[in-house]
Amino acid sequence: MAPANLPAIFNATSEDIEKLLAAQCHLGSKNLQVHMEPYLYKTRVDGVNVINIGKTWEKIVLAARIITAVDNPADICVISARPYGQRAVLKFAAHTGAVAIAGRFTPGSFTNYITRSFKEPRLIIVTDPRTDHQAIKEASYVNIPVIALCDTDSPTEYVDVAIPTNNKGRHSIGLIWWMLAREVLRLRGTIYNRETPWDVMPDLYFYRDPEAEAEEKVEEEKAAVEEEAAVVDTGFAAAAGDWDAAPAGFAGATAAPGGWDGAGEDWSAAPAAGGEWGGEAAAAPKESQW
Repeated sequence: MAPANLPAIFNATSEDIEKLLAAQCHLGSKNLQVHMEPYLYKTRVDGVNVINIGKTWEKIVLAARIITAVDNPADICVISARPYGQRAVLKFAAHTGAVAIAGRFTPGSFTNYITRSFKEPRLIIVTDPRTDHQAIKEASYVNIPVIALCDTDSPTEYVDVAIPTNNKGRHSIGLIWWMLAREVLRLRGTIYNRETPWDVMPDLYFYRDPEAEAEEKVEEEKAAVEEEAAVVDTGFAAAAGDWDAAPAGFAGATAAPGGWDGAGEDWSAAPAAGGEWGGEAAAAPKESQW
């Protein structure tokens, strides 16, 4: 995949190539811009342009070396107006120390020093030259080099280093930013070599739908509540027992003689002498002498 005149350290591992193919970084659009022809591998029968993965890897290594050459990481500005790349640039900035602009780019951020968001970066990296055109235009005014993730139909005007890749898929964008961050950390010495596994997984850079995450969270909370209720019901039933069944010894101890069906003694009969409840007393009181 790499030219023969480059050192072996620049060669990509088979795992990296598999990740690039799995994330569909090689699938471009059906339109082809003239400056992106050197990065084209072939055009499929359905009209989709296939990007050369070897060229993509070479540009990732080149961009990482340019980023590492900047002494202060805070002088690097990573930009993404597209939602699919906002999470990736935020994670890239967190891992490499760069400054991220996720979302709308405020006009004048590089040229108008009166604005609150004014910055003077030494290098900017954009996710899509078409959506981030304002940042590229202002960078050209103040002589700031530009690194961009370019698809086959992306404009390359004022772009100094173009990384050919699919910049429309959420997985491809996240993987390219992840590889770029890993290569920068390797050149800085944070990661020993390319074979050393990085503890940060690529899916951390992938875009996640907030609505889908909210629905999943609600479902998880609902399932947790149902599971807790089931556990409580099971424990309560085990502790209380069956309320329909009387405890052992209860019926024999409390049943009336002869049963409750009237087979025993007669309740309407007058009580015996000395009894209560309306019967005559055992000894009548003496008449008063008065």
